[in-house]
Amino acid sequence: MIFTAQRTGADPEGYDATAVEMERLAGEQPGFLGIDTARNRDGFGITVSYWRTDDDARAWKAVAEHVDAQRNGRANWYSSYELRVATVTRSYSFDREHDAP
Repeated sequence: MIFTAQRTGADPEGYDATAVEMERLAGEQPGFLGIDTARNRDGFGITVSYWRTDDDARAWKAVAEHVDAQRNGRANWYSSYELRVATVTRSYSFDREHDAP
């Protein structure tokens, strides 16, 4: 899942603690594979979460604490957001420390 969002302010109250808790909680869910997050100084962010199956991703969306965070996001933290569901069919990587000749 690819979640892009524009935050309403530089540091909305409760946002950082909730983000940390959601990442921890997601890590406990069946099918969770990982997460990548980036945010710029203007509050625009991209979070990509990886799930084994579409059903696992749907189940995460319905977890009660996550539903509360979503509600808080719409009410307080985001001026806009978009969620895209995508499938990774291939992945490549490079790590200078481990891939050097």
